[in-house]
This record gives sequence, structure tokens and C-alpha cells, in this order.
Amino acid sequence: MQLTWDDALMEIGFPRGSTPTVDLRLWRSGAIVLFDWLMSTDLNAVPITHPAQKQALADLLARLEEVDVIESTEEEIAAAQEEVAKDMGW
Repeated sequence: MQLTWDDALMEIGFPRGSTPTVDLRLWRSGAIVLFDWLMSTDLNAVPITHPAQKQALADLLARLEEVDVIESTEEEIAAAQEEVAKDMGW
């Protein structure tokens, strides 16, 4: 018996018709910096080469809104920026 794509997805735990996902672990400081930047950025002004890039950034923002970085204070944002920028080397 040959499985369809939807059947194969269901076998690995994705409901029928869903899109596969990936788990991504971020350093909390990096997540705070990304969230702050995405919240303050006009995605229509970000240079893109394909509309999917803007959608991916919007999706990332939506996922970050689901975690505790959304309530970061200005002090936490500044500390996260300093931590992430430390020892960048470029």
C-alpha cells in the first residue's frame, strides 16, 4: 500500500491537511531582540525578493507573541540587546 502525503503526515503526528512544522530553540535574549525589532519594523519597508519572506517574518512575530518575551520591559530589551551584541566579532 502506498501512502499519500497527507497519510504520511498523519503517521508522524500531523493532522490531515496540515503543514509540517519545525521546532526552533532561541536564546531568550535573541528572541527578545527579534520580537522588539519585528514589532518596531514596517514589514512593507523590509527589502524582500519574494512575498513569502515577508509572510515568514509575520509568522515569526506571531509565534514570538505566544511566549513570554511579549511582556519584556525596556530594561530587559536593552539588556538583551547588549547581551546579543556582545562579542559579535563583525
